[in-house]
Amino acid sequence: VQLQASGGGLVQAGGSLRLSCRGSRRTFNDDEMAWFRQAPGKDREFVAATTWSGVTTAYADSVTGRFTISRDNRKTMAYLQMNSLKPEDTAVYYCAQDLRAQWPGHSPNAYRYWGQGTQVTVSS
Repeated sequence: VQLQASGGGLVQAGGSLRLSCRGSRRTFNDDEMAWFRQAPGKDREFVAATTWSGVTTAYADSVTGRFTISRDNRKTMAYLQMNSLKPEDTAVYYCAQDLRAQWPGHSPNAYRYWGQGTQVTVSS
């Protein structure tokens, strides 16, 4: 199963981007969705997650108040709205589906399915 992430790009500090992820249709409505990111030379880190209904969400401290995760189960899509972007947000962003560990799953090993990643670059 391959998820499809899109929406990355180059933006100035303080700007906004919206990432999209097309999930696996078979179990999408039952699965948690998450976003992770990986900067050069660093480990992949948790950014945000949402439960199957979208009612419950979780965020890394570094993005709380700036990023919002959402989903549209009818379209099998998940989103990450990123506002007030900072240069330290520069990374490849990955979407993930189907939590296999305790909520919200901060470890990349907690999620079963992954997208190919989309590059986000924030200039100062």
